[in-house]
Amino acid sequence: MEMRAPPAAKAELNYQTGFGNSFSSEAVKGALPLAQNSPQKPPKGLYPEVISGTAFTAPRAENRSTWLYRMRPSASHGPYARIPSGLMRSGPFNEAEVPPNRLRWDPLPLPGKATDFLEGLVTMAGSCEPALQTGIAVHVYRASHSMEARYFWNADGELMFVPQQGSLSLFTELGKLQVSPGEIAVVPRGMKFKVEITEPVRGYLCENYGPAFRLPELGPIGAQGLAQPRDFQAPVAAFEETKGKCQLVAKFMGGLWATELAHSPLDVLAWHGSNVPYKYDLARFMVINTVSFDHADPSIFTVLTSPSGQPGVANCDFVIFPPRWVVAENTFRPPWFHRNVMSELMGLVHGVYDAKAEGFVPGGMSIHNCMTAHGPDLATFQRASEAQLKPHKIENTLAFMWESRYIFRPTRFALSAPQLQKDYDKVWDGFKKLYK
Repeated sequence: MEMRAPPAAKAELNYQTGFGNSFSSEAVKGALPLAQNSPQKPPKGLYPEVISGTAFTAPRAENRSTWLYRMRPSASHGPYARIPSGLMRSGPFNEAEVPPNRLRWDPLPLPGKATDFLEGLVTMAGSCEPALQTGIAVHVYRASHSMEARYFWNADGELMFVPQQGSLSLFTELGKLQVSPGEIAVVPRGMKFKVEITEPVRGYLCENYGPAFRLPELGPIGAQGLAQPRDFQAPVAAFEETKGKCQLVAKFMGGLWATELAHSPLDVLAWHGSNVPYKYDLARFMVINTVSFDHADPSIFTVLTSPSGQPGVANCDFVIFPPRWVVAENTFRPPWFHRNVMSELMGLVHGVYDAKAEGFVPGGMSIHNCMTAHGPDLATFQRASEAQLKPHKIENTLAFMWESRYIFRPTRFALSAPQLQKDYDKVWDGFKKLYK
């Protein structure tokens, strides 16, 4: 089954639908072999190659691999050489001492000179390290130009894109994804791609060192809530055949490495499998919350989760706070005051977050690490404490959170950036003793 991209996309692309499916696609008719993966003489002289996103013996429900049929094998390249990493950092994130403070940043500015996706990456925080395949890194991407004669793949983790300003075209080995603010995209570990743009862009990027994101278990919710598998979209096969030198950049063990090719590495004419890039329109998330009193835990807003090995304790949850009705009776409706064993990193795509009246702006970021006290600011508390409790729709907003069992360790850049709000703690000034 194929469906069109949502109207917000800049260009119409065809997609295949489903999550965790075994897909197949060919850009040239007859390029995909039938009934076997690696025939002695593949159709059209293509080279079969498999990319395994999980161990061979991973349980069938979690096993992810894809067969590619390409013009040249990926193995046909020279040695990689180390190149500068710029402001990108990787685990173990020990370059700066981690304070127990609440932290919040204004948006990083768009680049003032010609900058592509890789050149504009800035690491804000992370946990653990890629060699252990545990933890995550959170980056901000900014770009003014497309990646030209330059391609990227990441051995350290899969990449989740959350656009905040401007649309991206992700041209991957398996085809193209058009992604706009209000949508997300995920590119699997090791898959080659380039980022193309037609306008300046900025957004958030989660580099997941751990197990791949998957849909959360639904328990007593049943089969029909939250993100539905049918709403995820995978690309159809597309390729480019270019001549001339290009650079292939790899992220490996935290560093950037580059080699030179004489052709584009996006030369896959056909493929089949389950290890695929995908996108999701967050407006299709089915929000569930109380219809009586009090709050469900924010985990009820989980779109995707990366497990840690301990049931119910995530390496990383991706949680959203989208438009929704609020109807709880006799209840303080904004998020409550909270101390949490899990660590929280939040971003805002657009609008206003309902726990903060001001100061948390689109493109900004906050970190509330393990057991640091946080909650609504004074203005939000006062307004919500006196509000008439009529049914109310929260509209024109999209906040999100990456929540992890591991501490977010800010980078030296993040802790010294002028965008760090030095007076963030003051949003909780003015709370008076109300006890009588």
